[in-house]
Amino acid sequence: MHIKNVNYLAEDFTVRQGSLTLADGKIAAIAPADGVVSNDLIIPGLRNMHSHVPMTLLRGYGEGLPLDRWLNERVFPFEAKLTDDDVYWGSLVGIAEMLASGVTEFADMYDHCGAIVEAVKKAGIRVRISRAFLDFGGGSLKGSTREAEELELIAVKHPLITPEAAIHAEYTSHEKYVREAAEFAKEHKLSVQLHLSETAKEHAECIERHGKTPARYFADCGFFDVPAFAAHCVHCTDDDLQIFREYGVTAVHNPTSNLKLKSGIFNTRKAYDMGVKLALGTDGAASNNNLNLFEEMHLAALLGGFTPEEVLSIALNGKIAVGERADLVIVNYDKSHLQPNHNYLANLVFSAQASDISQTIVDGKIVYQNGKVENFDILEAIGKSAQAALRIARDL
Repeated sequence: MHIKNVNYLAEDFTVRQGSLTLADGKIAAIAPADGVVSNDLIIPGLRNMHSHVPMTLLRGYGEGLPLDRWLNERVFPFEAKLTDDDVYWGSLVGIAEMLASGVTEFADMYDHCGAIVEAVKKAGIRVRISRAFLDFGGGSLKGSTREAEELELIAVKHPLITPEAAIHAEYTSHEKYVREAAEFAKEHKLSVQLHLSETAKEHAECIERHGKTPARYFADCGFFDVPAFAAHCVHCTDDDLQIFREYGVTAVHNPTSNLKLKSGIFNTRKAYDMGVKLALGTDGAASNNNLNLFEEMHLAALLGGFTPEEVLSIALNGKIAVGERADLVIVNYDKSHLQPNHNYLANLVFSAQASDISQTIVDGKIVYQNGKVENFDILEAIGKSAQAALRIARDL
């Protein structure tokens, strides 16, 4: 594939002009422009590092409740009735939404992971996927159904799919279980995902139970001995951020979800200045209520006082250079809200909308173009997922 005479975001965050050649899923060459350059800007794909993609089925369900009531009164009962087919169609709807907002890779923690994998293969997006481990009693991970499902994920060999392990949260597990999950991740050389210090209640109750914060607790359980992605982190202390820096934990900022659920605001400015690795996430559509990474990027920049370059360093997935993955997004700047274009990056972060994306490319292949996903019938997915959502809601 050749993309000729365009502006592209270089790895030093300058905007350059040239032509890109894509081959075998990589950027094979970058040549000087040899003609009139369009107003489009090519950027690396965005990464959504915390989501529950089938939760498009719960969009608008359980509004106005704090996290603990929202989970126990609305989410968990609804999820108990999900089938593989429900999750497949709900995932396709969520993936379409992400591709339309320039996401080329997402991290997901959920159930029915085989159905999510099939949706990912169909759509052609990248995923870092984990079966959420949780246990409300004193059970063992070893020999459990959840362990078997995670082993099935590990057995999937596909260039777009990266298996990971996950503990849902401190309050949905117990110490033995967390330690077993940590050993499982180390044994299988997996990165891990978890929810951490999302609410003040969760943070305080962990201290009551264990005499330590969630970050210290998971570190002591060995859960940070492998690469870890901790979602939310709203109520992390300075000592918690030091733990993240020491272990290389990536704190995943979910600004819209945190505000909507009234959980609070993660001090990303402090974390960034301390050298903590950061990423952005949408969380599920039930608590956001969309999967638009442009909104998250905009809001994160405002809340954290980040420059466009800083927030892009958090949001982007890779770089545009020879030999890098051909996961790219083309943004159309011929829009009223992007003109005049005195500053490409300021317009990208503070003015651009998901609807400005003309193409999303994953692994060198066009998967979204001019308002349409390329690899599946979005209207069929919308219809099937709507039927599933209504069926479950009627049963509850």
